[in-house]
Amino acid sequence: MPELQPFAAWMAGFKTRIDEQADYLTDLDRQIGDADHGSNMARGVQAISEIDLDAVPDAGAYLKKAGMALVSKVGGASGPLYGTLLMRMGGALPEGEFTREDFLAALRTGVEALQARGKAEVGDKTMLDVWFPALEAADSAEGSLADALAAAAAAARTGAEATIPMIAHKGRASYLGERSKGVKDPGSASSVLLIEAALEAFGD
Repeated sequence: MPELQPFAAWMAGFKTRIDEQADYLTDLDRQIGDADHGSNMARGVQAISEIDLDAVPDAGAYLKKAGMALVSKVGGASGPLYGTLLMRMGGALPEGEFTREDFLAALRTGVEALQARGKAEVGDKTMLDVWFPALEAADSAEGSLADALAAAAAAARTGAEATIPMIAHKGRASYLGERSKGVKDPGSASSVLLIEAALEAFGD
C-alpha cells in the first residue's frame, strides 16, 4: 500500500484547519443547523490524531481507522459521512506506489460512497456541492497530483460559496426552507478544509 506518512500529514493538516476554524463552522451551523459542526469536527480530528501510527500497517488501513474514528466521535450526520468517505477511499487505494489517477479514483470512490450514504444531490446545499466540482476540476487539470489538487481546492472554494444562496433540501437545514438561504453550508465549508489539507500534504 502507499506510504503512510503523507496521508498522516493530510489528516494533521485537516486537524490544524478544523481547530483554527471550529468557531466559524459552529457559527454557520448555529444559523441553519444544530450549532455543533465545529465542535463535533474538532472532536473527530482529535481522535484521528491519537491513532498510533506504529500500529498501522499502511495508508489504506490508516484511512480506514481515521474514518472509524470520525464515525465514533462525531455526532450528527458529519461523522458517518466523512467517515464513509475516508474508509471507502482507504479501501480503494492500490497496493504499492500510487499515481495521480489512482489517488483521484480512490477519492472519487469515497465521495460516491458518501453520496450514497447521505442520499443527496448536487444543488441540495450539502458538502456534495464542494466535492463533485472539486473532483471534476481535478480530473480536468493537466499535470501532477499537486496541480489536480490545486484545481480541486479552487473549485471547492467556489462550490462552498455557491451554497450561500441555495435552499437546503437535506439535513436539519432543510426544515428552514427559504430561510436556509444566505448562509454557507457548514459541511461544504469543512470539506474545503479537507481538500486544502490534501493539497498541502500531497503538493510535493
